Order: sequence, then C-alpha cells, then structure tokens
Amino acid sequence: MTHALLDAAQACREWLVSTRRDLHKHPELSLKEKRTGQVTADAMEKLGLKVRRNFWGEGFVADLDVPGGKDRIALRADMDALPMQEHNTFAHASQHAGKMHACGHDGHVAMLLAAAQHFAKHRNFDGTVYLIFQPAEEGGGGAREMIKDGLFEQFPVEAVFGMHNWPGLPVGTFAASAGPVMASSNEFHIVIRGKGSHAALPHNGIDPVPVACQMVQAFQTIITRNKKPVDAGVISVTMIHTGEATNVVPDSCEIQGTVRTFTYEVLDLIERRMQEIAEHTCAAFGATVEFKFHRNYPPTINHPAETAFAREVMAEIVGADRVLEQEPTMGAEDFAYMLQARPGCYAFIANGDGAHREMGHGGGPCMLHNPSYDFNDDLIPLGATFWVRLAEKWLGQPRTGGAA
Repeated sequence: MTHALLDAAQACREWLVSTRRDLHKHPELSLKEKRTGQVTADAMEKLGLKVRRNFWGEGFVADLDVPGGKDRIALRADMDALPMQEHNTFAHASQHAGKMHACGHDGHVAMLLAAAQHFAKHRNFDGTVYLIFQPAEEGGGGAREMIKDGLFEQFPVEAVFGMHNWPGLPVGTFAASAGPVMASSNEFHIVIRGKGSHAALPHNGIDPVPVACQMVQAFQTIITRNKKPVDAGVISVTMIHTGEATNVVPDSCEIQGTVRTFTYEVLDLIERRMQEIAEHTCAAFGATVEFKFHRNYPPTINHPAETAFAREVMAEIVGADRVLEQEPTMGAEDFAYMLQARPGCYAFIANGDGAHREMGHGGGPCMLHNPSYDFNDDLIPLGATFWVRLAEKWLGQPRTGGAA
C-alpha cells in the first residue's frame, strides 16, 4: 500500500508542486492568510471533503469520516509566512516584498493536501480524520486561539499530530522523539530609569548605562550558577537602546531579549531571578526599573505513546534505520498548545542540504528563516504517505471495497 500511495502521489506531483509554488509566490503573514486559506479550502471542497471555514480568522478544518468507526485523529499544517525579504530569484520566488515562506509552511500545506487527495478516493479506515489548516503560527499563537475558539470541542479527537520539514537531515529520513523537542519562547522588556546630566558632570545624574551593563552580565549567572547545569535554558539580550547625544548622560535605558527553556520549572526560576537582579541592581545604583516578562509559546512536549506510534509508522515507510531521534531545539512552535490539549506528537521530515533548489536561489544556506530557503518538493509524496499511513493505522484495519 505504501508503494502504491507513493506512486499515486507522484502521479499528481505536477499539480501538487504547482500549488505549493503558487503559495510560495504569494506569501501571507500571520492573521492575513486569506488567499492561502481560500485556495486550500477550495481544493478540499473540490475533493468532496466537508470544510469548516473562518475558524479563528483564515483557519479551517476539513474532515473525512467512515460511518461505524468511533476513533478520531487530527493532522495539522500551518499556513503563514514570515516578514522577511526573499533572496531567491527563481520563478516561484515571492512576489510580495518583505514577505516570504522561509519556514516551509507552503510545503506543509501541500503535504496535507496530497494526503487529503488520497483520503477522498480511498477511505481505508474506520473513524474520522480531521485536517487542521492553522493560521498564525509565526508568533500569532494560532493554535492557542483555535483551541479557545472550540477546536477540540467541535472536532473531538483522541490524538493530534503535526509535522515540520527539517533542513540538514538527508532526504528520506524522519525524526521524532518523546519529551521536549522545542523550547518555550518568552520575551522580556526592561526599562532602567536614572537621571540625565551633562556627560562632563556625571556626578549630577544617575547613569543608566553602567546599570544596564551590570545587569546584562549578571543575567548570565542565572544560567551558569542558579539553574542546574543539566537543565537547558538560554537568556539572550538582543536589544539595548539608550542615549541621543555623545555629551549627554541619558535618563533611561531599555533592554529587551528572549528566554527559552524546555521546562516550566527552569522558566519560573529564570523569570524570578531576572526580576530580582533587575530590581536589586537598579537599587544599588539609585535607579528604578520597570520589568516586564511575557510568556509566548510553551515548550513542545511529545507524548511517549503517540511518538512511539509515529515512529513505527515512519519505520514501515522508510525503514527503522532512517527514523532518527530528534535533537531538541531551542526554537519554538505553537503546536505546543495542541499537545497540551490532546495527546500527540510533533514530528520532523528531512528537507535535505539545499541541493534541490533551482537556478536563481540565494547564496545563503537552505535553513529555516533564511532568505535563501526553499521547501524541497520531493517531500510532498513522502509526507503525504506518512499522514495517510498514520491515520489508517490509528483508525484500524483498512476497509474492503475500495473508495468510499
């Protein structure tokens, strides 16, 4: 069955690749995926699937069911692009300045669309498959908002699965691991308020700049001296803004950056210690501080049973030796919210080393969030195979009699 599905996906490869590249040419940012959602939902309806549109913005859910089966499974693809300029100049490069599919969400949509095409013709399962097309993964928390909007009440499932392409791994391999696979994403904004003065008379003021320097250095002791060495955590100060003239001690200084962890325990520790350091450092220099810490995405934590199930399906497709352990990454993913709401697994499909890119690609590496990135179209049939076999195996033995 696996080989037949690969052949079937290859047979419609031209249409799938054309659709993927059309989405790449017309990238849309978070909460603005109107065309992307319409093109994809229209394709689903033409296949005969039931589609619930405008689910928290441009998101939608398509479902297929075979009467008699009680089990239900959800498969998710994200749709949004990134606010960055593409360096590629090949024919399907972005036509919209400052917008680019640099994370492969166009390919994620194509893989799930390819699976839907097979499901529409061959409902070899007992139960229901929900296909979730989610907006606003890139910082908008679309998964969280769809859940708030009643996603799993209206489409109840026993498990939910997501998949992301992963550059650097050889094409034809998958990766999945139980436990944390992506980190929490959090932001901090600190304003140090001192007292401005002439640069020649600094004793008349309270200079916030050395306070900021002291504070940034002290933050790193949280990583090296407060948390356990075996626990992962990253504090990155990425912005320091202050001053307007070389001969003026400024009134204030702003510090911003991110914190990433795999556990809430480490996150709680880092947030508490950062606030203590900020407050006490400012007090020591006679300054005051405003400390804000915003928790964006939680860590993405795969459930053991569902991950083992996904790895078993992968092994049936490509062989056990090509199913890898996914090394946890400090990147973040809002599929974490779905894994908090339901058991499941966030898996990875290898995107290769970039050799697939056509003439006219940018000079940089084919890495995620890179202006020279492009999704590898050879993954579409393989990704579709995984989605189909995963759902069919989860929902029981194939039904006899062919298409529904």
